[in-house]
Amino acid sequence: MSSNGMIFDIKEFAVHDGGGVRTTVFFKGCPLRCVWCHNPEGQNPYPELMRKAGCENCGRCRAGCDHVDCAPFGRCLRACPKGLLKVAGYKISSDELAERLSRDADLYKMSGGGVTVSGGEPLMQPDFLCELLEKLRSNGIHCAIETSGYAGEEVFRRVIGLCDFVYCDLKLADDGEHIKYTGVSNKPILRNIEILRESGVKYKLRTPLIPGITDTEENLDAISSITLPGEVEYLPYNKMAGAKYVMLGRKYTLG
Repeated sequence: MSSNGMIFDIKEFAVHDGGGVRTTVFFKGCPLRCVWCHNPEGQNPYPELMRKAGCENCGRCRAGCDHVDCAPFGRCLRACPKGLLKVAGYKISSDELAERLSRDADLYKMSGGGVTVSGGEPLMQPDFLCELLEKLRSNGIHCAIETSGYAGEEVFRRVIGLCDFVYCDLKLADDGEHIKYTGVSNKPILRNIEILRESGVKYKLRTPLIPGITDTEENLDAISSITLPGEVEYLPYNKMAGAKYVMLGRKYTLG
C-alpha cells in the first residue's frame, strides 16, 4: 500500500528532534494557528509560493495562475526573472519517502538516531503517516513524532502505537487562553496526553516559552499542576519566527 501525502521539507542531521543522528520530515497542514508559529508554511495543506529576500513582487508570478491548484507553480517559477521564488509543499508517496529515508538506516542505527516526523501537524494525514511509520519500522528505523496532540482519540492511538517516541505540545493550560492564541481548544490535547501516559510509549511534553503568553507565572504554575515531575521540557522562543511570514505575504502579529 502506498498513498500520497503532502510535505514541505526534509531536514537531515537534525539536532533538536530526538537522540542520535536524525532526519526530520515536515508534513504540511495544521489545524492550529498559533500566533508565534515558526513554520507558517506548514499551516495550509496545499503548496504555496514563498518569495525570497530581494523579490520585487513584480506580479509576473501571479499572471493567470490559480495558486491553490497549480501544485508545482511551474509557470510562476519560470516567470521569475531573478529566481527568487520557492515552492513550499509537494506530494510524495509513502513508498518513495520511506525509500529515501531508509538510505541512512545504518547511520541511524550506529548513532542511536532515526526519523522524526514533524509539521505542520502530522496527525492531519493519518493514513499517509501510518503507512510511512510502518515501512520505516519494518526497516528497523527508530521513529519519533512531534505533534500538537490535537486529533481524534482513534487517530492518536493508532499513530502513537507506531512510534518509539512522542513529543507532544502542552502550550497553555487554560482552555480560553489556548483558544485565543492557537485557535482551538486544549481539551482534545489534554485527553490525548492521558492516553499517551497510559500507552507505555516513551514521550516528552513540550512547552514553548512565548513572552507574555506561555511563559507567564500563571501558565507555568498551571502546567506544573497538571503534569508529572520531569514530564515537560521548555523550549526557548524562536526570535526568527517572523521571517517566513514576509515570504508568504502574511503579517507576523507578535512583532
